Amino acid sequence: MLAIISQWDRESGYQTNPEKYALLVLIKFALDAAVFFSCCRKLSASFLNVCSLSIIMADLVMVFLLTVVCFLGPEESPVSLCFLTANASATFGALPLPMMSLGLVDYCLDDAYLCNQRSFYKYLRNTVLTSLCWTRAVIYSLSTVKAELTELDNMPWRKALVCDVEESGLIAYFTLVLFTASLCAMVPFWSSVPLWLKEADRICGLREEQDPQKSDLLYISANQTKTDVSEDRLEEPARPRPPLWLAITLGFGLFWLPYLTISVIYHVFDVGVPAYISVNIMWLECTNSLLTGLVFWRNSHAQGPYSPYLPKNVCSWSVYWYLSRGIGHHQLPVAVFNPSKVKQTILIYG
Repeated sequence: MLAIISQWDRESGYQTNPEKYALLVLIKFALDAAVFFSCCRKLSASFLNVCSLSIIMADLVMVFLLTVVCFLGPEESPVSLCFLTANASATFGALPLPMMSLGLVDYCLDDAYLCNQRSFYKYLRNTVLTSLCWTRAVIYSLSTVKAELTELDNMPWRKALVCDVEESGLIAYFTLVLFTASLCAMVPFWSSVPLWLKEADRICGLREEQDPQKSDLLYISANQTKTDVSEDRLEEPARPRPPLWLAITLGFGLFWLPYLTISVIYHVFDVGVPAYISVNIMWLECTNSLLTGLVFWRNSHAQGPYSPYLPKNVCSWSVYWYLSRGIGHHQLPVAVFNPSKVKQTILIYG
């Protein structure tokens, strides 16, 4: 896509646009910071959390550099606006694939081998991997990008100097595939989806009532045995329940379909979005939800609704695990926080 760096017409004369780019990146920085502090609870929890922090820092650097260009002007600025936008778009555009790949590897390693690793070493490992991603992206942009201005002279009374900036095709197709897959998975069960969502909301409310400490250290009360669970299940009316993969898709789609819909609309109508805008914390958290959902689905048979190695996510995976099992209101585990029994946590799944 082409970014307009400066333009000239008979009415307003010669105009440059660095302040518009600075304002755009400043808004992105504010939104990224808001999403980060809402979703990322613990930096050492995952590689993608550290990546989120690095994107915010990169946004802040871009805001600073664009502000310098605004104050000094294109003649006295050490770097040109075209150089900044072109290299920033190429750098951000090179990040999605390695971040997604290393994020999945990070979750698999934590689950399989590194579950007892200290937080400091996890944070150090994730910081080194994130630095390598950014180093690779910067080297790629500096070696491939040619920040050259091109003059557009389509009309005799209007001229413009434009710069070629890169879009992130991977994010465009990633959001399109996720949107299509989520809808295709739910369309055959469309009549049951409202009932399932209502049931998931009821289960979530019951968990909050039974879990005032907001702790994941859950064990079944001694008075609640498997026999009691079976008797309670007989009392519940028979209802169709979604399979686990569909329940997880519902949990993912309920939170992320609005974001995916907006992204697909931009893609369908060919609205150009440079990579330094489309590679943001919202996309990274959506990717994080996808990866944690996949790992949760893979491990749910052995670990049940609570995985000790997955960080907390915006999607309530455990609620949809209960939904797929047809758990009634008498069958939810009683949540009790007892520090003396942390190593004796018992989970019974009916």
